[in-house]
Amino acid sequence: MKVAFLFPGQGSQKVGMGADLAREFPAALRVFQEADEALGMSLSRLCFEGPEEDLRLTANTQPATLATSIAALRAFESECSIKPELAAGHSLGEYSALVAAGALQFGDALRAVRERGRLMQEACPPGQGAMAALIGLELPAVQELCAEAATGGEVAVAANLNAPGQIVISGHAGAVRRALEAAKGRGAGASVELKVSAPFHCPLMQPAREGMATVLERLTINPLRFGVIANVTAEVNHDAARIKPLLLEQITGSVRWEESMATLAAAGIGETIEFGAGRVLMGLMRRINRNVKVRPAEDAASVRATIEALTSESPA
Repeated sequence: MKVAFLFPGQGSQKVGMGADLAREFPAALRVFQEADEALGMSLSRLCFEGPEEDLRLTANTQPATLATSIAALRAFESECSIKPELAAGHSLGEYSALVAAGALQFGDALRAVRERGRLMQEACPPGQGAMAALIGLELPAVQELCAEAATGGEVAVAANLNAPGQIVISGHAGAVRRALEAAKGRGAGASVELKVSAPFHCPLMQPAREGMATVLERLTINPLRFGVIANVTAEVNHDAARIKPLLLEQITGSVRWEESMATLAAAGIGETIEFGAGRVLMGLMRRINRNVKVRPAEDAASVRATIEALTSESPA
């Protein structure tokens, strides 16, 4: 049985995430203790108790999401010896995948994504950028809409290629809203502007990319224990030397999630585990490939249920 580990990105966060894991798994509790020490703040309390408005701040959301994913992973690993063939993470989740693969130390990754969040938040003044989910249109149609909407020096691009008929666009607020309005006249379904703090994965993030170059340069990269599918290439990477350039490109580049999951399936993966809050990636996989099973690992009950299901399927 070939298994892959999946890690969600920003948007999956919720107050209370990780609290149950920390209560029931000593390995998960140690993750949150390490996070508090690494960041010099009570990230654990923010995850467990909120307040929500602070958890939603990008500079907090990113390390909080990473910590919760790794806490779920360590809880799983403490009671199950199953190892993955591959890993993948959606946007921010790529850092979690690299921690899982041993390429990044957890504390280093936490500090890096806190800076990533701060830089992405500051890259575009409030109100100037926007993101919108377009439902029911395929990539060529979305690209055409974005090209038509990008007038007067404004940009709009396909940012998250999540699943068939589910693409998120990003760019200047005016261009994104023009594309959103035009999409409704071309058969798009329940398309909607997203409540986000910045226009991620588009050229407006160039200042953040430049700032992250210094942050990433200071990181120590270790050999990968297993391959990680990179967001910007949708290909499996085994080369530690490529990690920093791929993470840098990811800030302004598109998240090619649908293609990444096709790469995963082509590698013979039939079982995956989604580590972290929410079940966003499970929902996307239902749209991408129903032959690939996604099992949740977001709290004690789901971690134990996933372990029981996988070990019962393993040959004796």
